[in-house]
Amino acid sequence: MDKFSQAEIAHFRTEGYVTAPRLFNAREVQAMQVELDYFKQNGLGRNVATDGDGQTHSTTQINYQIIPLNDKSTLFRALPFAPHVATRVGQLIGEPFARHLDQIFLKPGRTGAGTSWHTDNAYFQLSDVTKGVGMWVALHDATLANGTLHVIPRSHLETFAHTRDLGSDHHITFAADDQRAVPIELAAGGAVFFNYGIGHGTKANNTDAERAGLAYHFLHADYVATGRLTDGVVYITGPQASGGLHEYGVNVADAWAQEVAARTP
Repeated sequence: MDKFSQAEIAHFRTEGYVTAPRLFNAREVQAMQVELDYFKQNGLGRNVATDGDGQTHSTTQINYQIIPLNDKSTLFRALPFAPHVATRVGQLIGEPFARHLDQIFLKPGRTGAGTSWHTDNAYFQLSDVTKGVGMWVALHDATLANGTLHVIPRSHLETFAHTRDLGSDHHITFAADDQRAVPIELAAGGAVFFNYGIGHGTKANNTDAERAGLAYHFLHADYVATGRLTDGVVYITGPQASGGLHEYGVNVADAWAQEVAARTP
């Protein structure tokens, strides 16, 4: 099914998050993993983990960030337009809406560091946190052992003072009560959507295999002019949407299936 049920939407409204355990099928997951391998082989990301001073890059802890994606990959450029993604985003934050950020965090086996607690709105500063939604996709099976995403339900009803995260060269963080957190375990291709006020973070990867999370951020079009870090937004729906033609010079609205097929047998 390409959309959320009314019960799932109600859960999102109340708790601030909702899961889509099988958002992407096996072939789509394979295509995204192929693209991730390309990024790694070509050094298109960097380790943002530091040795506790916010500056000295760690040689023992790895938090490999690839950002943005849309300038590096036609696959990830097309993904937000895929019907099973766009329909769900519209259900959660309303239409019209735009994509304004895409990235991947890769955590290698044993050395993969977590991403500290934060809310997206600490970065983006929307006046209404429910008008923005993050979509976090498991590119590999995401478990407790390998540090899957954790969320704090209903935390969008609170405000958290963020400070500089000294375990990263540029992130911010807040002090959270881990006992309030819910781990989101997902098979590869599963996703969790959460509004911009939800506290979330990941943990260290204590397994031998790598784990990566793909993140997109969407906001209602009415908030593009007032939010931070909204340069280069791409309108996905509504009168300003051109299928990417205005932003990329090519229409990619119907390109997802073709991009997947090009990377899979």
